[in-house]
Amino acid sequence: MIRQENIDIRKYTTFNVPAICDFFVEVSNLNELKEALDFSKNKNIPVLFIGGGSNILFIKPFHGLVIKVNLKGIEEKIDEDDKHILITAKAGENWDAFVHYCTSRNYGGLENLSLIPGNVGTSPIQNIGAYGAEMKDTFHQLKALNISTYEIEVFDAESCKFGYRDSYFKNEGKNKYVIIEVTFKLTTKKHNLKISYGDIKEELLKKEIYEPTLANIRNQVIEIRKRKLPDPAIMGNAGSFFKNPIISIAHLENIQKKYPEIPYYKISNQLVKLPAAWLIEFAGWKGKKKGNVGVHKNQSLVLVNLGDANGKEIYDLSKSIIEDVNKIFNIQLEREVNIIL
Repeated sequence: MIRQENIDIRKYTTFNVPAICDFFVEVSNLNELKEALDFSKNKNIPVLFIGGGSNILFIKPFHGLVIKVNLKGIEEKIDEDDKHILITAKAGENWDAFVHYCTSRNYGGLENLSLIPGNVGTSPIQNIGAYGAEMKDTFHQLKALNISTYEIEVFDAESCKFGYRDSYFKNEGKNKYVIIEVTFKLTTKKHNLKISYGDIKEELLKKEIYEPTLANIRNQVIEIRKRKLPDPAIMGNAGSFFKNPIISIAHLENIQKKYPEIPYYKISNQLVKLPAAWLIEFAGWKGKKKGNVGVHKNQSLVLVNLGDANGKEIYDLSKSIIEDVNKIFNIQLEREVNIIL
């Protein structure tokens, strides 16, 4: 384990903006992880954990220790019935590579989450989701290292307190644990395919695929995402920058008086979810450029680094978008991305 000092770790992030930290280390096992934590405690400095670096934006240098979690490994265990299998992946496994591993073995449940950037260990923190599916739908349990005691604790779905792009680890558990592995319960037969969300079903029918396989769905999701979303290796971005807002039906009815065309998805008798992309596009931001940053021309949820941007430029752009949407709809958009101030 090599510890580096005063370096720019932008290559470990997807926004490709300056990301300076006082100390940086990569850990590949629990002993190295504990050693790194010991160092931070002896120095009395804060710790920041990163996985794939796809959900983070540095505004200022981080005066502490950044730990990149590279724990690797995948294990399979047959469940009690013959319809499911338990798959455990270490935190450092690439998320999309893990989804491919599962679908290629005909293990169902993760195919709609294909091509989401990041690593397995960060997927429960955000409760990642796409195309009508969320990570929590197939989640079984996870193991996390208690940063204070170094004990490994097991969390089931209930203790993770999953919500929309939310979990215990973003709230009460923030900075208290580091996730080391995640276990999913996937189907081995009679898969519950989700193809009605977005363009999936329509695109499959165009290809005359009437009884899609897991691989068909994965390939279609990848195709759609590549068409709509920029490749971070070419244009720095963090995927969806904003959450879809959830508002009361009363609030919606107020908005509809002026904007009856506003789309929404009912999630309960009291609440609806609005597509943030539509709100941002309506506010005139889709495809708009502002200096070194902009809003992607194909997906208004995605803020992009057009060249030599810094984190503050991207943050300021997001602030302007939030202000404009709020002025029009009286809705306060929330950022999905973890901002390092």
